[in-house]
Amino acid sequence: MIRAFLAIDLPDSLRPQLALVQGELKRSEADVRWVPVGNIHLTLKFFGNLPEAEVDPIAQAAQEVAQHQAPFQLQVTVAGAFPSPKSPRVIWLGLGGDLIPLAQMYHRLEKAFAALGHLPEGRAFNPHLTLGRVKSPAGRHKLAQMLERMPPLNWPPFVVKELILFQSVLSPQGSKYTPLKVIPLGK
Repeated sequence: MIRAFLAIDLPDSLRPQLALVQGELKRSEADVRWVPVGNIHLTLKFFGNLPEAEVDPIAQAAQEVAQHQAPFQLQVTVAGAFPSPKSPRVIWLGLGGDLIPLAQMYHRLEKAFAALGHLPEGRAFNPHLTLGRVKSPAGRHKLAQMLERMPPLNWPPFVVKELILFQSVLSPQGSKYTPLKVIPLGK
């Protein structure tokens, strides 16, 4: 079995800024499991554990969608939390830019994966970069205050030119992501 997900990876040029935001939020001393900066990405579909035989059909379905999608731009815009900044459980950075082409591609991918037996998410698509997950209430109030006071982020946009089907291997040291297939966008 292979634990897999489809994602948009981030350019290395954004990693220092991600580390700065995480570093600022870590000052809250909240009990958060922070995502290693090198692992932060935009998840399009989490498949969970797959038989190895399903990897190629999934990659092929993603490729058929991607070849009809022109590259587009995204931009990190704001820090927030699910379910809300006042009650943070998942700390994230929101995205702006070409959200309509992103959403259209996401829905075409969901349809293609549904045809392979991977049902769509039960919730609306909300593109974000997960920074961390709150583990306990310790320090959560201070973290919520910091999130509410954080100014908008006006980072330079980046161009999305490819999708990556990643393998995720869990270990006590955290998840290790390995690209299985790099799928270029077309047009």
